[in-house]
Amino acid sequence: MTSDKNAISGVSLAKSSDKPRIEDSVTINVKFSITGAIREAFNERNWEKAYNNHDNTFKLKYGVKLHTGGLRKKEIGKPLDTYKKVALFWTRNPKLTQMGEKKVWVQVSKNFEPTIPNSQSEAQQLFLDFDEKIQFNASELGVGKHKIGAEVYVSWYKHDYAEQFDETAHSKEIEIEVTK
Repeated sequence: MTSDKNAISGVSLAKSSDKPRIEDSVTINVKFSITGAIREAFNERNWEKAYNNHDNTFKLKYGVKLHTGGLRKKEIGKPLDTYKKVALFWTRNPKLTQMGEKKVWVQVSKNFEPTIPNSQSEAQQLFLDFDEKIQFNASELGVGKHKIGAEVYVSWYKHDYAEQFDETAHSKEIEIEVTK
């Protein structure tokens, strides 16, 4: 395990439209990644070691909340509170494992939808990169210019190849003008 610290990085917001009408629905895209020791440690060698130590699942809990800017921050939209789960499994499929004699691979699930990645880098991307869409009605904001920010959190428990982690990060605010 490396001594690098884990962190939430690259929290960014993208809006569906600059000037939505009051009756429109607005979609905000929130993107972020986990960087540091976990990204380096999430590899085939450690999967095999963890599997042999009966550490077969890794549950990463995360959430996203949107809020208006200013002194009186108000939560907007429905906050996202979910998780991603990795299951380690033994396989005979030679197309999956890149390390000849190794036979342990991963399945990454998000909202009960499992995906088996084709490479270690794809597994890291599926598990540690996030792109979430949050939708709300423009009427929640009201007519005028509004600043919107996001708060994201990520946590997991200690595992064979990862120390416990619990962190919150904030995005830069973006501006939306709601029209009549």
